[in-house]
Amino acid sequence: MIIKEFQINEEIKDAEVRLIDEKGTALGVVSTAKALELAESRNLDLINISPTASPPVCKILDYGKFKYELLKKEKESKKNQQIVNLKEIRMSMRVEEHDLNIKAKSCRKFLEDGDKVKVSVRFKGREIAYSNKGVELLNRFAQKLEDVGQIEKEAKLEGRSAVMFLKPYADKDKKQHVKQVSDEQKA
Repeated sequence: MIIKEFQINEEIKDAEVRLIDEKGTALGVVSTAKALELAESRNLDLINISPTASPPVCKILDYGKFKYELLKKEKESKKNQQIVNLKEIRMSMRVEEHDLNIKAKSCRKFLEDGDKVKVSVRFKGREIAYSNKGVELLNRFAQKLEDVGQIEKEAKLEGRSAVMFLKPYADKDKKQHVKQVSDEQKA
């Protein structure tokens, strides 16, 4: 957990501070000594929440409760974070249909698990002269996986390889794709 340290009570060395009370009401710019007296009279702490502002912003709060709330917010934000892994599938220009199907099967598994996939075709020797065939291979590969994922970045040349990125459908994208496919089949 990364919680930054705040200046509290006597640690605040500024002459004047912009003061906010425990209810969130702005009390204006006051001297630090007056702000400390006010905090002590309420049995609370004076916390410098924005030291870079001019004048610094201080709040009258219970410091223990303030740190607990920050910790709780940080845990909540980590819980809502979705981690997306990037998997890579490499193939060559001379890949056979069976091998392509096996790679598509493993790619399908990655996409179903919610991972993004980088698919690359490496060109060896003079194969670079036929780079357009590598791009065609990547597009054919993407067509095999239309039902579970979509192209995030179109196939393009990067040095001695062609690269394409696939991503899994979001729920609404998948529903829209299924509807389009069923409409095309009816027509």
